[in-house]
Amino acid sequence: MKIETISLADQDHFTNATLTAYLQTPTPKSPWQEFPPLIIVPGGSMTHITTEESEKTAIAFATKGYQTFILRYTFINEHSPLYPQPLIDLSLAVQAVKAHRQQWHLSSRLFILGFSAGGHIAALYNDYWSTDWLADLTGINTDILQPTKIILGYPVIDLDAGFPTSPTVIEKWTDDPNRYQASKHVNDSNVPTFIWHTMDDPMVPVQNSINYSLALKRHHISQEIHLFTHGPHGMDIANKLVAHHKDGSQPHVAHWVTLADEWLQEY
Repeated sequence: MKIETISLADQDHFTNATLTAYLQTPTPKSPWQEFPPLIIVPGGSMTHITTEESEKTAIAFATKGYQTFILRYTFINEHSPLYPQPLIDLSLAVQAVKAHRQQWHLSSRLFILGFSAGGHIAALYNDYWSTDWLADLTGINTDILQPTKIILGYPVIDLDAGFPTSPTVIEKWTDDPNRYQASKHVNDSNVPTFIWHTMDDPMVPVQNSINYSLALKRHHISQEIHLFTHGPHGMDIANKLVAHHKDGSQPHVAHWVTLADEWLQEY
């Protein structure tokens, strides 16, 4: 496996965002082999991402046949207010992946996986990829911005649903909170969505995922949702490799990886 990191800054966009690719190569007997790309948008409260945990998630999906990419998006200490910069970053990442389709042996589908605060970015991207304002802001055509499917793991959805808890932090995220209430902006152009959460998540309440699921239902967007009984926040693939607290290894919750993979492979 080859690991490659590229900057997403260009002459039209100044950003600290980068995209780290975990690239497989086709086997010698199957040089035509293509891998579906999966862009991972990690959590970290918009202040950081934990590379070690994200890397293990990327590898877990790579073993299932995906070319995986970790987006290091803009943080709150780098842009004020933060939004819409993370949406620009994700747009640039989608454009970069599609531009490298032949070089990186990619299939025509493109998937996005967002966790926690990264789930907020991914959910908003699902809402807004088809809009003229995002196309105008990024200079990227909506045909390029369109993802195939999106996965949300314990996502922040609405800024009034329990995270962030501080009005001061919300002000650092945005000066227009209503625009970034992800459940309020679901529309008929949202793509199929897979959501998972734990019912007793102590940091990002499960109501966030429920709000988004109900909004998808109102717009007849294909979805699958799994609400597990127990598990702390920030579980990633929910096994011992990524557990950063003693309750973080949950074999039952870890089934979400297989469930999501099966769902992604459905046309």
